[in-house]
Amino acid sequence: MQYKGIIFDFNGTLFWDSEKHLEAWREFSKRVRPYPFTDEEMREYMFGRTNEDILAYLIGKRPSPDLVKKLGQEKEAVYRQMCRDDAKNTHLAPFAEEFLNYLKENDIPRTIATMSDKNNVDFYIEEFNLKKWFDIDKIVYDNGKIKGKPAPDIYLKAAANLNLAPEDCVVVEDALSGIDAAYNAKIGKIVAIASMEPVSFYKNIPAVSEVITDFSDFDKIMSKHLVKV
Repeated sequence: MQYKGIIFDFNGTLFWDSEKHLEAWREFSKRVRPYPFTDEEMREYMFGRTNEDILAYLIGKRPSPDLVKKLGQEKEAVYRQMCRDDAKNTHLAPFAEEFLNYLKENDIPRTIATMSDKNNVDFYIEEFNLKKWFDIDKIVYDNGKIKGKPAPDIYLKAAANLNLAPEDCVVVEDALSGIDAAYNAKIGKIVAIASMEPVSFYKNIPAVSEVITDFSDFDKIMSKHLVKV
């Protein structure tokens, strides 16, 4: 099977920042209830979700738009400062630049589908010079209107932005909710990257076709399957 385009989740995929999000959300969860998020809750209810969905789980009901905006902005500002303060580790994932260069040189359609908000996406565009590899207007992010993962909407929109059918696309994901979103969108091939979880974590997920540990693995496994449109 050959595929015509590729869609990347961003957090935990192209940028290995899961620990920073964990730390930021643990701090905020303690403000709302007497104890922080557990690791299991993080996997199930945080990774790949919108701030609204995370807060809804945390408080047990759908939060008001004002509360979502207030707490979400506070948490994301803390997260971005953590990234700035840790410049040594604020870079694209291992071998990501090499793989993105390959995609660009071979005119393989590509975009990003992330549940990060616009402030974070703007930060990533500047910090990682994403304009070098991506058409910024085709990036899909949490604009307050799109349904969060595991709903398929974000990957359906990303495929449409590439003028491709979902089944003609490869998705790279790290989160369970993101894998479910890609599966629900009927994406042609789902590749899990073990940036935080062990490879074994993904082995028994039927929707996952391949598991990689960095983008050198991806180049070996997937390049021959991606073709020019």
